[in-house]
Amino acid sequence: MAGMSLTLTLCLMMATAALGGYAGWRGAQPVNLARPRLVPWRFLMLLCAAFGFLLLIHLAALFGIERPS
Repeated sequence: MAGMSLTLTLCLMMATAALGGYAGWRGAQPVNLARPRLVPWRFLMLLCAAFGFLLLIHLAALFGIERPS
């Protein structure tokens, strides 16, 4: 099985950043007690940040940056 290409990694990073930004915006909205939130937007934003960090590490590995041993 081949690894992820640079194009796929960059597309996933952009999608993760967009979803994380949207989740951050929705999570910052004031609470409306008449309509409770059905999606945990703040937790989704944290998941996007963690996935984005993993994609950033993968991007560095694609460019040949390795950690010292």
